[in-house]
Amino acid sequence: MVYMVLACQYESLRDPLVVMLSVPFAAIGVILTLYLTGTTLNVQSYIGCVMLEGIVVNNAILLVDQAGRLFSSGMGLEDSLTEAARRRLRPIMMTTLTTILGLLPLALGIGEGAEAQAPLARAVIGGLTASTLITLVLIPVVYAIFHSRESKARQKA
Repeated sequence: MVYMVLACQYESLRDPLVVMLSVPFAAIGVILTLYLTGTTLNVQSYIGCVMLEGIVVNNAILLVDQAGRLFSSGMGLEDSLTEAARRRLRPIMMTTLTTILGLLPLALGIGEGAEAQAPLARAVIGGLTASTLITLVLIPVVYAIFHSRESKARQKA
């Protein structure tokens, strides 16, 4: 469903694939974090995964949308990706850090009832940590691969 909405928004089938690629890498962070903390996969951690998917997709959208706008305006593919990453680094990091810092007390079990909600917080923190690094490195690479033919055609013209 998210893919279809993104395809309509971007009027493209490639850009939503680039955006959605960040979700599986977030899952790697979730699984690794839950394993390292000895937390089981349960309803709370699954709810955390759903929450995480929205945040991860939002971060990838910020980067892909900015790169697409710059590339469409005539900037070269590499330059548009570099500039998009530079411009969107702060918003992506702010979203990630505020979420992680807000959930940290819950993940550590601080406060009343925190033990019940800790799997949710741990899933989100682990997934966000992994996906933020992936979003800032891998998403531009995949975007460049998906748009390289278009870039070469533009250079020849």
